[in-house]
Amino acid sequence: MVLVRWSGELLDFSSVYSTILQDVCKRVEKTFERYTKGDKDGKRSGKPRFKSESRYRTMVFDGAKNEWLKFCTINGRWLYLKLPKIGLVKVRTHRPLPSGFNLKQVSVTNKSDGWYVTFVLDAPTVPEFTLDEIVPTWDNSMGLDTVLNEDIYLATSEGESLPSLKPLRKGLSKLGKLQTKKNAHKKGSRRRRQLANKEAKLHQRIARSRQDFQYKTAHKLVRTGKEVFFHEDLNLKGLTKRNTPKQDEEGQYLPNGQSAKSGLNKSWLDAAFGQFFSTLSYIAGKAGAVVIEKNPAYTSQLLCYRDEFVFTDTSIREYWDEQLKIWVDRDINASINLKRVGLDVFPTIKRRKGNPVVVSSTTNSTLKEVLTVLKKASEAHAVP
Repeated sequence: MVLVRWSGELLDFSSVYSTILQDVCKRVEKTFERYTKGDKDGKRSGKPRFKSESRYRTMVFDGAKNEWLKFCTINGRWLYLKLPKIGLVKVRTHRPLPSGFNLKQVSVTNKSDGWYVTFVLDAPTVPEFTLDEIVPTWDNSMGLDTVLNEDIYLATSEGESLPSLKPLRKGLSKLGKLQTKKNAHKKGSRRRRQLANKEAKLHQRIARSRQDFQYKTAHKLVRTGKEVFFHEDLNLKGLTKRNTPKQDEEGQYLPNGQSAKSGLNKSWLDAAFGQFFSTLSYIAGKAGAVVIEKNPAYTSQLLCYRDEFVFTDTSIREYWDEQLKIWVDRDINASINLKRVGLDVFPTIKRRKGNPVVVSSTTNSTLKEVLTVLKKASEAHAVP
């Protein structure tokens, strides 16, 4: 028993498994180390804040043993896990465990819809997968351009625009009503906790629907048979950063466009492109394909079949080429340019007197293939 001096409460730590108590100390130590020393890049985190016991949702059992698992399975979907200080727990498995494994760690997490168990296994029988080297070509590669305009999520270099889901935007109304009801009740009350749990379940539903949409989109792209996917190397942290405040001589804050920027930030976070490209890398890796980041500089401005800067403003979404009689979509044009960047056939561009100038170009080498895609997309655009 341990006496807490400031509250006079007696705490019985003997009822808690030792590695869980050690994990609490490890978390605190790691938090203060990131605050004082920073990470491997020298970037420091913010000042640690107090977190109550309700924020501690995961129990980590280190030094787990195979004897903890009791394989009294029912139809191969259930097993029994014997946890120290807790006892026998019935667990529903979502996939079979590999043969010849050694159990190293067990994590038990409390989420809004129940308890989840995660196993860390050492399975020497599982073979290591080595991806063969892939040489990108025009036929086996695809460019992907991220889009936040209207209901489009991605534009591909094949002339296709993939629709977006926007789960957070669709759930904002219901989420706002729940938060208003919750804030009207006293902190610590039973009704407030009930509404907080409903809010957590709604957030969980939004996150899961987003993840399901991203997996389906990733599978759709991989099923095209492409082996290399080029996408923008986005600075997502910078894109969602708040605008710098502006003040006049008297110290009064001036309009800085943050109101409109907040809506854009919410759209970026709702799209979760960082999470999507991680998912795509995972799905593509299992299919023997690769996902490569590329610098998107000037890819959204320059025409992909002619060295001319057309899309100089984000309000220009389409371009009508009177000479070729085709519509050029801004996002599809950018995805083709990303593909050209990945294949090293994008022009060399330098700034002279503040304006971008094409120094050397190999645009004609891909002219036939690019125009084939654009004409196909233009025909689809013309269909009412």
